[in-house]
Amino acid sequence: MKKLTIRARLTLVYGGLFLFAGTVLLAVTYVLVDQRLTRGLGFDLRSRDSGKVSLPQSGTKITPEQAETLRGLVRQVQEDARQDALDSLLTQGGVALAVVTVAAVAFGWLVAGRALQPLNQITGTARRIAGADGAGRGLHERIALDGPTDEVKELADTFDLMLERLDRSFDGQRRFVANASHELRTPLAINRSLVELAITRPDAPAELRQLGEVLLTVNERHERLIDGLLTLADSENTLTERTEVDLAEMAGHLTDQTAARTALAVSRQLAPARTVGDPVLLERLTQNLLENAVRHNLGEDGWLTVSTTTTDGRAVLTVSNSGPVVPGYEVESIFLPFRRLNRERAAGNRGFGLGLSIVRAVARAHGGTVHALPRPGGGLVVTVSLPTPGVG
Repeated sequence: MKKLTIRARLTLVYGGLFLFAGTVLLAVTYVLVDQRLTRGLGFDLRSRDSGKVSLPQSGTKITPEQAETLRGLVRQVQEDARQDALDSLLTQGGVALAVVTVAAVAFGWLVAGRALQPLNQITGTARRIAGADGAGRGLHERIALDGPTDEVKELADTFDLMLERLDRSFDGQRRFVANASHELRTPLAINRSLVELAITRPDAPAELRQLGEVLLTVNERHERLIDGLLTLADSENTLTERTEVDLAEMAGHLTDQTAARTALAVSRQLAPARTVGDPVLLERLTQNLLENAVRHNLGEDGWLTVSTTTTDGRAVLTVSNSGPVVPGYEVESIFLPFRRLNRERAAGNRGFGLGLSIVRAVARAHGGTVHALPRPGGGLVVTVSLPTPGVG
């Protein structure tokens, strides 16, 4: 059975208390009216001599037998009047109580909704922040609740303070990654230029050339790491450029380049799949999926498949590949930065573990989702779903 909402419970409590109080009031009124009517109508048949009874006020003389008959008639009339009055009180009072209780329940529903409106505002803000794309997005929102300083106002102000601190924390983290990556690019570029200049000299010995090649390889790895960090930081920020892009065209171009550099069997099924976003980031997303499929494969005996389509108003890009068996419980860990399978950190000879992290960050920045499923025979099926033009 579905639980009642707080508003419904408050309404039921208010209506129940009103009904209980009305019932008690009706019962007390019934008892008081009954006691008052039991006192009689004020007739007093007094005997003025030994044989006759006189009627009050008129002084008419009647016999004792006539007086007794008259007393019975008066008691009967009095009892009938009392019973009619009590029945009328119960009937009309019960109807009035039912009508007023219904009105009280309706009024209680309105009052409860009015009282819970600040909580609905808090819940709506929290839901929008929780549903924002990407970590830290939506934290700029505030509840900014107006009204008297009560418990609900203090809750809203505390929530706003928490959001402000989280917003500053996420902004500082993104700025640090971006600034550090930019600052590290310059010395790496200088190192590369100096090493290339040294090994290209005509009189450079073989040992120096060999050492230079090693240094260039290390420097290239560092440049790729910095480039990955920059892309990850940029994809966590709000998109500033939005262009209509066909994922089929982009995936076809990048798949041709991948097929020329690998011995894997590459196949494609590319149907139009248009979306809107940053072309550079979307190209990086597709390239990372292809590079990941090539890197974690079976070599010359392996294969990869790229497909695009539009389904239910979403542009879908799917990259499938052969490879080692991936446990289902390990799938989520490969989307963490610097992580690979078995939750081990990237060591350096097979990339940095940023590829799928960047894919997820870019997809979220575009209002999309990424899902990975392990294939029974080994490898992964990674599906990216992005909104089509005109769809939020």
